[in-house]
Amino acid sequence: MDSDTAMLLDIAFLDDSTRPRAPKLENLTASQRAPGQHLKMIHDHLRENVKVLRTMIDQVMAGEKTVKEVEAEAEALTMVSNYRQFGNLCGQHCQTVHMHHSIEDAHIFPALSEKGQAWKKVTDRLQAEHEIVHNLLVKLIAALNALVREPNAANFASATEINDALERVLLSHLGYEEDEIGDALGYFGIGV
Repeated sequence: MDSDTAMLLDIAFLDDSTRPRAPKLENLTASQRAPGQHLKMIHDHLRENVKVLRTMIDQVMAGEKTVKEVEAEAEALTMVSNYRQFGNLCGQHCQTVHMHHSIEDAHIFPALSEKGQAWKKVTDRLQAEHEIVHNLLVKLIAALNALVREPNAANFASATEINDALERVLLSHLGYEEDEIGDALGYFGIGV
């Protein structure tokens, strides 16, 4: 395991006590809650992609999928194809690896950051987490490619370890993001 992967597997990163908290917004209307619900629907799609990746790893190791089948299925995942199409997640001029993160990084996070220091701390953390999700996805694609070329125990262990980290980080990130900015989207009139 390389040092980047070891850091990503460190539970402290996912410890909610290390994450900044947004101000709580009270008495929101149904229409103000709607953008947060839309955000959750988008995240639910990403959660499904995580499950598909897990299944693909298991199927390759069990000999149930061919190299071509895995490559086609991985490329067809919205998450993977968007990551490849849009490039780097973070930076001053974000060209994100996923359209959803692109909208967040280029529109939603800056708009929320203008609402005060507490919001800026949350969005800065979310952007940092986007970078980690991107790095893990790149590592997972490389590990899956190695696994389909050589389906052996070492490659399976590597792909599984990286996928485990991606699952933990992404699922934790999505929940944190929904909890902290979901209501703010409608409250401040920032669309998803």
